[in-house]
Amino acid sequence: MARTGLYVEARIRTHLDDLWTHTQDPAAHQRWDLRFTEISHLPRTEGEPQHFRYATRVLPFLTVAGTGVSAGERERPDGTRTSALRFSSPHPLSFLAEGSGYWRYVPDGDGVRFLTGYDYRPRWGVFGAAADRLLLRPLMGWATAWSFDRLRLWLERGITPERALRNWLAELLVRTLLVTAGCAGFGLEHRFLRLSGPLAAPMAYAWPLLLAVTVSLALFAAPLPCTPASRRCLRTPPTPTRAPRLLRTLGSPR
Repeated sequence: MARTGLYVEARIRTHLDDLWTHTQDPAAHQRWDLRFTEISHLPRTEGEPQHFRYATRVLPFLTVAGTGVSAGERERPDGTRTSALRFSSPHPLSFLAEGSGYWRYVPDGDGVRFLTGYDYRPRWGVFGAAADRLLLRPLMGWATAWSFDRLRLWLERGITPERALRNWLAELLVRTLLVTAGCAGFGLEHRFLRLSGPLAAPMAYAWPLLLAVTVSLALFAAPLPCTPASRRCLRTPPTPTRAPRLLRTLGSPR
């Protein structure tokens, strides 16, 4: 089965220069992008593409690293901007062997449409291809969209990436507790009804409904405005897209 490339788009109400800085500066990029733990530029000659190293902590005790090459077009006739990259990792435990992608910055009224398209080749043959299709590719799409919304909160509302992560973890904890309490409540129905006295009959109908509403709200209610959420991003392109010519000019990472 052919691989399907990933696409994510977010509309961010900010100035184009601010968005460019927060995405092109390695120190800023590694703060909001969940896919990277560290990014550092390597020395380069003027006029040459920018080579870089990256590292991703996939487990508390496991960090995989790789290298990449990128280039950008800051001034285009149509007012948009583009950057492209290729990357690879020789680490034997890195699920991603190599890949490529691009970012586009499209001014749109009082904001910018920030979008990406990328693809990669997984390791480990048939097993890797199956794991990628079932688990990793959906996870990468989610992580990219979540990160884009995290960036949006930083630029639009001044919520730093670190605070946004804490907000997300706190909301996740609350939702988990509500689901756990709701599910446990079904097993406590008889005990609760014995304590309800004369209200036991109406509560016999209300109790399961209350628990179902609690669990449903915890699972499906919209995230808080201060919490990053992948659902706020587009995951399929509104119109057919193709990679920029800039991507074809990049050589292999060193």
